[in-house]
Amino acid sequence: MIAIAILIGCILGAIIGTNAPIISYTYSSYLAIAIIAALDSVFGGITSVIKKNFNLKIFITGFFGNAILSILLTILGQKLNVDIYLAAIVVFVGRMFTNLAIIRRYYIDKWTDRFSKNEEKNEEKIEDKN
Repeated sequence: MIAIAILIGCILGAIIGTNAPIISYTYSSYLAIAIIAALDSVFGGITSVIKKNFNLKIFITGFFGNAILSILLTILGQKLNVDIYLAAIVVFVGRMFTNLAIIRRYYIDKWTDRFSKNEEKNEEKIEDKN
């Protein structure tokens, strides 16, 4: 089911991406920082689901709050002629890598446990035959 949703999302993204207007250079930095903030929230949400402490209210407020704060930092930085948004990028990307590491370790452990259980079952079957 998840694979179907991912496939549909990829197809829709490709169709929209090829037909969408090109974003001007003026707004590209705003969009880039908002996307990074949103991805940070998504990875944080996945991590909290793995840790079994997901809260939808915290996810939604974090998703929009991070995106809005990062856009406001970008606006302030442009007004001051200082690249303040780089600080937000460093923080968000650092958190994304941390969350990705947690997600990766979880699935590696899950896969390793499944593999070792299958090996134990195969060994038991071999012993039963002997």
